[in-house]
Parts: sequence; C-alpha cells; structure tokens
Amino acid sequence: MDLIKAKLSIEKLKEIQKQADQARGAILIMTTLAGSGHPGGSMSTIDFLLMLLHMANIDPKNPKWEKRDRIIISHGHVSPAAYSAFGLMGFFNMDDAISQFRLAGSIFEGHVEPAVPGIEWASGNLGQGLSAGCGFALACHLKKINTHTFVLMGDGEQQKGQVSEAHRFAVKYRLKNITAFVDYNKLQICGRTEKIMPQDILENYVSDGWGVIEIDGHDLVEIRDSIIDAVCHDKPTMILAHTVMGKGVSFMENKEKYHGAAISEEQLNEALKELGLRNDIEKYKELREKFKPSNTIQKEKNKDFKLKTGKQIIYEERTDNRSAWGNAIADIAYKNDNAPIVIFDCDLQGSVKTKKFESILPQNFFQGGIMEHNTAVTAGAMSKEGLQVFFADFGVFGVDETFNQHRLNDINNTNLKIITTHVGLDVGEDGKTHQCIDYLGVMKNLYHFKVIIPADPNQTDLIIRYISSKYGNFLIPMGRSKMDIIKNEEGKIFFGKDYKFEYGKADLLRNGTDAALITMGTLTGRAVEIAEKLKNNNIFLQLWNISCLTELDENALKKAAQTGTIFTYEDHNIQTGLGNSIADKLMELGLNCKFHKFGVEDYGVSGKSNDLFKFYKLDVDSMVKKIKNLLS
Repeated sequence: MDLIKAKLSIEKLKEIQKQADQARGAILIMTTLAGSGHPGGSMSTIDFLLMLLHMANIDPKNPKWEKRDRIIISHGHVSPAAYSAFGLMGFFNMDDAISQFRLAGSIFEGHVEPAVPGIEWASGNLGQGLSAGCGFALACHLKKINTHTFVLMGDGEQQKGQVSEAHRFAVKYRLKNITAFVDYNKLQICGRTEKIMPQDILENYVSDGWGVIEIDGHDLVEIRDSIIDAVCHDKPTMILAHTVMGKGVSFMENKEKYHGAAISEEQLNEALKELGLRNDIEKYKELREKFKPSNTIQKEKNKDFKLKTGKQIIYEERTDNRSAWGNAIADIAYKNDNAPIVIFDCDLQGSVKTKKFESILPQNFFQGGIMEHNTAVTAGAMSKEGLQVFFADFGVFGVDETFNQHRLNDINNTNLKIITTHVGLDVGEDGKTHQCIDYLGVMKNLYHFKVIIPADPNQTDLIIRYISSKYGNFLIPMGRSKMDIIKNEEGKIFFGKDYKFEYGKADLLRNGTDAALITMGTLTGRAVEIAEKLKNNNIFLQLWNISCLTELDENALKKAAQTGTIFTYEDHNIQTGLGNSIADKLMELGLNCKFHKFGVEDYGVSGKSNDLFKFYKLDVDSMVKKIKNLLS
C-alpha cells in the first residue's frame, strides 16, 4: 500500500461517503430484485470495504496486476457489498451487477466468485478466508513482492476453529503484510453473537500475538487511520470495527432478520428515500429480463511449469512409495535454482518424507502443525500465485478431514498437489481411525482434481516428476509399507528406463485370455503374485494396473472385457473405489462381461499390514482361491 496515496483528504472522504450511500442503494435494489441475499451485513461492511478500495494498490484496468494488494472477502455472503464497491471503482459495469445478481448464468453469484473482476477468492464457507489470506501474503513474501493482503470477515465466523489456526500461522511466519478486518455488528442468523456463541474476539487475537486496533466501523476517518496504522505494524494486525447491521436504513438497523433476507419493494421505496436515492428498480427489472447467459464458462488460463524434472531414480530393491516421493521432489528442488516449489507439512515430516527437500530449500518448507484445515487452504491459495505447492499429509487428514477445504480450493481453480501417505488397510496397526479407505471415492466428487495412484516406487518417481511440471490439482495417494518392485514377465523392472508415464494410460502387466484382473496402488505387487500363481494352474490372467482413476483408459477396458470376465482388486472401500469406477465405465461403453469386485468391505481392525489382508481375505492365497472358484 502506498501510504502517501492512502492519506486521503477530507474532501475525498466526503466523496467516499456519498459513494457508500450509493452502494447501500445498490445493495438494496439487487437483493430486492433477486428476492434473496444478505443486505444487513453488506450494509455494515460497505464503509470499510469502499474506503479500503480507495486506499489499496489496485488497478481496475488490470485486476490481476502482480503488485496489487490482495483483498479477500471471507464472509462471502456480503457479495452485494463487494459487487457494489468494486463496481463503483470501475472494475465492471455496476448496472450488470445490480440487474444480474443471483441470476442463473451470471458471474454475480450469491457468494463472491473470482470470475468477478477484483474478487480474489471464492468464499462462503465461513472461516476459511483468513487461511487464504495467509497463503496470498506468504506467497508475496516468498516472491519478494512488496504488497499487502487484507482479509474481511464477519464476527460470527470468528467462532470457527480454522480462524484460530490462521491466527497462529500468521504470527509464526511473521506475516506483517496481512491485515484482518472484523465486521463487529454483533448479530448473526439466529440472533446476537453473545447468545449464539460467546467469544472475546479482541482478546483471542491479542493472545495469539496479533496487533489489534478498535474503531467505529462507519467513521471514515477512523477507518482510514486504522488501515494506515495496520500497514505500518511489524506484526499481523486485526481491525475490530464496531458496526451496525443494516446501517443507513432505520427500520433495518440492528435487526438480525436482514442478515439473510431481502426487503420488499414497498420497503425499498422507503429505504431509498431515507438514503436520498432514486428508485430505479424498474430499469433493473428490464435489464434482468434482457440478460442472456453465455454457454461458455470463462476460466483462468494457466501455463504449466518450466522445471528441470531430472532423470528417474530407479529402485531395484523393496522400498516404500513415500520415500520415492521424498527423493524425487528433493531431486527436482536440487536441479532448479530458486525453484518455485513449496511444501506444507502438518507435523508428520518424518513419515511423509520431506526432510531432504527442507535441507535443500528450507525457505520453501512450511510447517503448519496439527492444523490441517488452515494448511489445506493456505497451501491452496498460495498455489494460485505462480508457485508449485505440495501439501503432504496422511490420507485421513489430507483427504477426509480437509475435504471441504479442498472443495473450496477446487472451486477457486488452485494448483495444489496433495501427497497422501498412509492410505488403505496398509496403514496397519494404527487401525480404523487412520486407515484411509475412501480417498478415491471422496476426491472423485471434486470435478477438477486428478487422482494418480502409483503402483511401486519407480512409478511413484515418474508420477512426481510428471505432476511437478503440470498446472492443476492432483491427489497422489500411497500406502505406508515397503513394496515389491513391479517386474515384467522377463523379470525386468516394468516402470524402468523404457517406461514413460502417460496420464490416462493403463499398464498391461501380464497377458492373458481367461479373465482380466484390474488393480491399483498398494495391491499391484500382490496382483502380480496372484497372476503368477494362477498361471501355474493354467489360468492366464490379463493383468492391468490403472493409476489414473479419474480418466480411465477405454482401450484397456475394451481389451479386458474381451476376456469375458473382469475382476477388480483394491485396498479401498469396495462401494466407492476402483470397482465402481470400472463398472460405471463398462456400462457407459456398452461392454458386456462378467464382473466381480474385491475390496475393503468394512472398517479395518488393528494389525500388521500383511495380517490385515489375510484377515479380510485380500491376501494372495485367498484371492487365488476366490478367482479359481469363480472361473470354474
């Protein structure tokens, strides 16, 4: 923020006050026109937001200017305030925002969306905005861009635990380039905040090490001065702004019903008169009727990364995939000076194998502690800043616990690489609470995440090198145990120097015509043993490893179906994993064959990995017996 520019004159403040009244009128018209929305909080936030836009380093003609200040609106339901303020600043045509609010096919959705110029981050899931702000602030710090990140929040969302996680992260990493604003109107959907869930917002920030400034959130002079003071602080700072819900319209003020309810057209006339504004709702009704949505959704265009991914490390002896991942990412970091690669960890560094990377690029390694929700969003937001960001964690934490956070990441078109170790029954002794047996079923719900499941350390190495140069969201799940090296029928390493990883392509590990066995990940080595044992019984399986589960190889499935019988074999919930994915695709392709699924049918018990597979009859001998019986 340019502090000289920020010191606005009294004349300018008077002009901004008039704009704030204009914005309140726009808020009321658009919500009344849509018949829904959140006018109350929008009217309590608007003074600060509009003042901030006048003071911040932003450019309406170049909304993605790299040196801009980042403004995150965490309480995304105040979208009417955001659209009004950014519209008044010239980021887009204000009439479009008013007439198209909450209209199908419009970019001006009910909660803020980055398709709208000026909006950095889609929100609405309360409590995640401060974590996103940490990601943007940390990225700018790492890239040595002298800019500031502002995060606007509601008071009710301070009840969310993730907000406290973000407090601590910002202080640990000395993010003095972040300022939080809390709209303290003391009301939420069901009533007063002290009744719904008492909290001491100010003391919570102070106790976590933040600077705090307390102001009247409708006094433009106090707002101006607090922003200047916050930017000058040598620590992250929170501005607690005492505000009034529905500010500016007497019958709306301090009424929680207007948190999430529009006023009627009759009330609109009264409200606009009080604000000294003309009622143009008929004009906007006409514009709304004329709106024709585009059938094409505009997406941000992002380029892949030009990194030296290096040569494959070839493993000849048993080892675990997680070690192969750690070695590969460290090798890539070593081969690229000042590599734009970042890793986040949640107190599991020894298990998720990121110590080598930290030794090479310590400034790009961030320890988030046992705060997975904050870490997932911070990593996601940071990945939008031209950095290749990896979030390494156990499956139950990196997928199950943080699904909502990754859903928001996906909506925000992030570039996050999630590396999860300890998935499936292979987790073993830690038992059912830690055996992530639903990672594929969970992540298939996210439209833009690609899931790649490596079969052994050699394929792991190649997959990590592949995704390191790609833009987009990826999940790479892997087990805990050491694994056999997959070999071809001649005994040579299958995923070796002659193998090239191609996204979406399945691997034919064994030829056969009696039936096809399709497997993935941890069980691939066992599947090879099954095929070899059945071969000794004159049953010849066509064995496929499928690593890309979100883009199945149709040619491979057609070839497998020609055998007349397909078996699927997985270390995953049998209801939502490989088997169901294959079955769906077979039906879609109209392929007719017998079909049998083998997988995890209930939460696992505690025990050694091999013992668990035997306990649930997913071990080699049990599988050989099952397949023989089904083919007889």
